[in-house]
Amino acid sequence: MKTNGPAMKESKKSAFTHFDSEGNAVMVDVSKKQETERIAHAAGSISMSKEAFELVKSGSIKKGDVLGVARIAGIMAAKKVDTLIPLTHPLMITKVSLDFVLHDKDCTIEIGATVGICGKTGVEMEALTAVSVAALTIYDMCKAVDKTMVISTIRLLKRTGGKSGVFIREDTKI
Repeated sequence: MKTNGPAMKESKKSAFTHFDSEGNAVMVDVSKKQETERIAHAAGSISMSKEAFELVKSGSIKKGDVLGVARIAGIMAAKKVDTLIPLTHPLMITKVSLDFVLHDKDCTIEIGATVGICGKTGVEMEALTAVSVAALTIYDMCKAVDKTMVISTIRLLKRTGGKSGVFIREDTKI
């Protein structure tokens, strides 16, 4: 069953790897790719009210250790990407770490994730998902105090490994 019109089929065929020659969605065949060490770094942020920020910073949110729970949630999410995002491969990731930087001036928590693997496909989606779910966890744990929090700037900072080599976002300091 075709899901894309002819115009979409032509543009997707050459530009995107998740479509076959007929324009149908497919999982990329990575069986012939070389295993290499692949690492992805992603980041994002969540801004909140001064009250919520101070409660997170002091560890006083009623639900518990916000950043500790967000770290675990991000790690768990990175390990489950293939069940969340269609056409991604189940991966045996070898490393997931999350870091948080608290910015007092604008009551923002910056979230960074690093995911690694020795495999045939990259871990960009795993790093981006780790950041996203960590931010959502912070929101969930703090929403009783501040429902106006804003999650933003989720982005890939850097990726290494594989045939396409190194990508570093221009505004990245890694």
